[in-house]
Formats: sequence, structure tokens, C-alpha cells
Amino acid sequence: MNPLRVGVVGLGVISRFHLAALAASPDWETVAVCDLDPGRIADPPPGAVGHTDHRRMLAEADLDAVVVTAPNDAHARICADAIAAGAAVCVEKPLALDLAEGEALAALARERGVPLFTAFHRRYNSGFAALRERIGDRAVTEVTVRYEERIEEHAGDDTWYLDPARCGGGCVADNGPNAFDLVETLLGRTEVAGARVGYDEAGVDRRADIALTAGAGRARVVLDWSHPGERKDVEVRTADGGVWTADLLAGRPAFKESLWHEYEGVAADFARRTRRGPIEDGAGVSALRLVGDVYRAAVREERVGR
Repeated sequence: MNPLRVGVVGLGVISRFHLAALAASPDWETVAVCDLDPGRIADPPPGAVGHTDHRRMLAEADLDAVVVTAPNDAHARICADAIAAGAAVCVEKPLALDLAEGEALAALARERGVPLFTAFHRRYNSGFAALRERIGDRAVTEVTVRYEERIEEHAGDDTWYLDPARCGGGCVADNGPNAFDLVETLLGRTEVAGARVGYDEAGVDRRADIALTAGAGRARVVLDWSHPGERKDVEVRTADGGVWTADLLAGRPAFKESLWHEYEGVAADFARRTRRGPIEDGAGVSALRLVGDVYRAAVREERVGR
């Protein structure tokens, strides 16, 4: 089976994990990369052509698929152009800046019949996979996800993370989707029951404590962008009284070390979806729904608190 031809748009801090995973996979051939900064495409991967305009890349590179790792505010525009060109899309979370943009992209993907896939890399974490295997068919009643880090250490030169207009918010908009995806993987569709969100002087939400419900289950998501160090873990309680935990960073102590194997999972899943579908799994849109509901719930709770 011939490898799929893929282009990568956006060569910021996360792109190296995508590029390494694509290079290690027999399913993919990276033939193009794109970034607005000419310096970032000066030394493209072997066999790849560098571009500073994603539309030109789409027109010239004969792509099967596109991986979008550009800043969040560019996701909707780049994804729409790629879908219109007939290329399958893997986009970094969040899918778009808000639910309306995400729903429009999903509708376009269905109309054109090409896969639209959001890269929730934590769902491919080996510790999370082991947790799900240990739980088996037990009924999950409660989930807690903690997602804590100091954002300045993780963003590097990508300062747009701290610009709410470009990021879509702060920790809720950017880290929330990964945490929500883990919850919905375990509990199914969830709804926001309440939220407390803390902002810094620049208006960036840096802390959030979120309550979710799902049928007979419930969940708590704790986000922190000012945490000293890093903690990412999941705790699950089951109907039979069991308590199950997963440290998503266990066994990989180096900075961002866990991401290498997670993005290999992203690349493998994207290849399957590009070759066979589905067109859209709904997870990217659902995460945007929850992000918007969290911000609205936090405003309501603040008003009540006054």
C-alpha cells in the first residue's frame, strides 16, 4: 500500500511531534510543510517542499491529507481550505475558536466526504490505554481529570497561547478539550453542571474547576496554567466500588516525553481515517460545546456568588 502524501501547516512548538510521528510511520510521506515564517521552512524534512502560503501548498503539492498545527485562530480557515481541496484534515485541538466555527467545518467535511479529525493526543497515552483495559466492562460512575502545568514552559516561542483572542481563551479553551475528551471517552456525552474559572490581570483564564454530568455518571476536570511543574492524571471510580488511576506522565520523566508516543497514535489513527473514514467523529465539536458551556457557567456562578 502506497504511503499517503501529507503536508503540515504550522511549524510551532507542537509540530515536531507530528513530524516525528509521520516520519516514523510507513503510512505517511511528508511532502510539504508550511509556515508564515520563512525561517521555519528553511530546512524542511527530507523530500518535503517548504511554503509560506497554505493555499499555494494545497494547489501544488497533490496532497492526500493535511496536518494543521497553526495557532488556534487560524484553524478554521486552514481546515476549510484543505477540506475544499479534498484533503483529509488532522487538526490540533481545539478544532476551531468556537462551536459555530467547528460545526461549519464538520458540515463542510460531510458535504465534501473527507475526514475531519481533531488530534486529542492524550487518548493515545499508554497509561490511559492501560487504565481502560483494567476497567474493562465495569460501569464508570465518576471520573476526575487533572491537567496542570505552567503554560509559559510549554508554549515556548508560541506566545499566542497567552492571547485570548488567538487562543480562544486560556486553559479552558486550550487544555480543556484534551481533558474533556478523556472524560467523554470514559463516560460518553457529558454536560457542564458548574464551573469556577480564575483569570489573571491580562484576562487569561489560568485555573478552572469544572463539574460535568453524564447520565448516571459525573466528572470533575481541574485545569491549571500556573502549576509549578506538571501533573496530568486520571482517576476513575466504578459502580462496584473500584478506584482506578493513571498517571499520564509515568515512565516518561523528561519534559514532554509522553507526547512522542501519543502522536504516533494520532498519526496511526489519522491514517486509518484517511483511508477508510469515518468522516467526522464528533469529538472536536463536542469539546468546543463544552468549552463554551464552561465559560458561560462560570459567568453565571460568579453572578450568583455576588
